[in-house]
Amino acid sequence: MAVEVTAGILAQSLALLSDAAHMLTDAGAIALSLVALRLAERPARGVMTYGLGRAEILSAQVNGATLLVLGLLVVYEAVRRLVEPPVVEGAPVLVVALAGIVVNLAAARVLAAANRESLNVEGSFQHVLNDLYAFIATALAAIVILTTGFSRADPIASLVVAALMLWSAYRLLRASGRVFLEAAPEGVDPSAIGRALAAQPGVVEVHDLHVWEVTSGFPALSAHVVVGADADCHAARRELERVLDERFDLHHTTLQIDHEEPAQLLSIEDSPRR
Repeated sequence: MAVEVTAGILAQSLALLSDAAHMLTDAGAIALSLVALRLAERPARGVMTYGLGRAEILSAQVNGATLLVLGLLVVYEAVRRLVEPPVVEGAPVLVVALAGIVVNLAAARVLAAANRESLNVEGSFQHVLNDLYAFIATALAAIVILTTGFSRADPIASLVVAALMLWSAYRLLRASGRVFLEAAPEGVDPSAIGRALAAQPGVVEVHDLHVWEVTSGFPALSAHVVVGADADCHAARRELERVLDERFDLHHTTLQIDHEEPAQLLSIEDSPRR
């Protein structure tokens, strides 16, 4: 990052400076991810009945917000340089960009082998992967500048970098926002779950059905189930838990089982007299 900043200032390359800003967020994202992972490992205790698992989601949201702000700043500066393009030295830009490609290939390989089901780890991986694409775009811009002298290739490459940053920001903010708003996990249809539960023998009604994610990879479900007056409520609960486990991969479930109340019919004698 320090090399990029130095070369970017000397060569007047916004592409290198935007890459450096992106690499700064990479370092911050990985550091924040490590802290969040340590916090998430702490057992549940006291008022934190689920532990600190959502620290990972908070980390992903901070990463997304940082990418959003930096991406918008890069767009602003790139548009300004498209209007008034400075003279960009292509050779140092190309050398630094090629070195950046090698470094980010190594970093992406390491993170690709990690547990990317974690939104926190996925956020860090997206940072590094976008940096890799950004260096490729910067290298291509440097080649264009060296071969044609077209200096606007540098801010155009910066716009590519900014687009990658904004796309990653959208994905991270959307995914972390879904967790914080307690939306159903991606790919889970609460209506299908409700229909499957209601279709089980002895089940009369299913309501107050809630499906959410405590943290990435930790879905949870709660529901109120009414069974027939003569049904075995314990057997029904076990069967419903089996269905949730095998068909929907939901293991952390809370089911409140109640028996159906018999209809209260008014006899002629109990009917109000006119």
